[in-house]
Amino acid sequence: MKKINGTWFEFSHHNIAEGKYWNPICRNFSEAQWREKIKEIKSLDMKYIVMMCSSLVYEDSAESYFTNDIFPFAKDFVCKNPIEILLDESDKCGIDVFISTGFYGVWSQPITNMTSPLVKEKAFRAMKLLYQKYGNHKSFYGWYFPDETCIKKYFLPKFMKYVNEYSEYGKILNSNLKTLIAPFGTNKLVSDDVYVEQLRGLDVDIVAYQDEVGVRKSNPENTMRYYEALRNAHDRAGCSKLWADMEIFEFEGDVYKSALIPSNIERMKIQLESISPYVDEILCYQYMGLMNQPSTIAYCGHPLSISFYNDYKKLMGKLS
Repeated sequence: MKKINGTWFEFSHHNIAEGKYWNPICRNFSEAQWREKIKEIKSLDMKYIVMMCSSLVYEDSAESYFTNDIFPFAKDFVCKNPIEILLDESDKCGIDVFISTGFYGVWSQPITNMTSPLVKEKAFRAMKLLYQKYGNHKSFYGWYFPDETCIKKYFLPKFMKYVNEYSEYGKILNSNLKTLIAPFGTNKLVSDDVYVEQLRGLDVDIVAYQDEVGVRKSNPENTMRYYEALRNAHDRAGCSKLWADMEIFEFEGDVYKSALIPSNIERMKIQLESISPYVDEILCYQYMGLMNQPSTIAYCGHPLSISFYNDYKKLMGKLS
């Protein structure tokens, strides 16, 4: 059974209802508290961080987490250089960071975002600025493309075009940076010859498929079949690496309309056992808000987050 080797990371959760237990707190984090969060992630021996968004657009507002001429810096956000802090502390901790290329269109409209020339123009400007500002950090490992769509048997052609265009531009900035996507629809895709050819035509280094257990589309026991089929497809394609985006949350109420809360260690153990034989790395969604180190000065999230951290720490000790 593999360990969790990375996590998604955010300065503000895009779905307001889901971020109930940490969004208001994180906006008031100091530089020291953001650094503490990175150290906490390192305390679980994680080596990757995936930034969910470098800017965030809602229907009626937009904010960025770095200074630029595209969107205003996040209002009432106490730490004025959070991306710099994330990368600087990751440098010290030996963590590799994927920087987000989104959301430069309304986050809940991924199809529009990936097909809109205006959104692409903003995103490419942002990528250039992000690389100019932060490309000197050794932890700047790659790009994450957050506008995901469901794989309904196969990737949509417009999704493949989006990924390939963003990858091409990323290579112009630095051809050594890795690229990552985390699509959903894992329980719907068909790992046949058509899908293998799609993988060969997709210009991306890493595909971290969502296990969709937290959103109640899969159960931990079923995911073994999905990832076994994906392993076969990726091996045949001989290109992008196969990772997992393992959901460690549950919903407090209705899916997508209520707060994210920690799941439990029993479920997590089954999830890990199911997918470990087939994937190269396991990332989780996510440390922020769902786990907290007991002694942290940067507490944010649900009351069960400390016990969830401790339970995983104990499980990890058994894995060592």
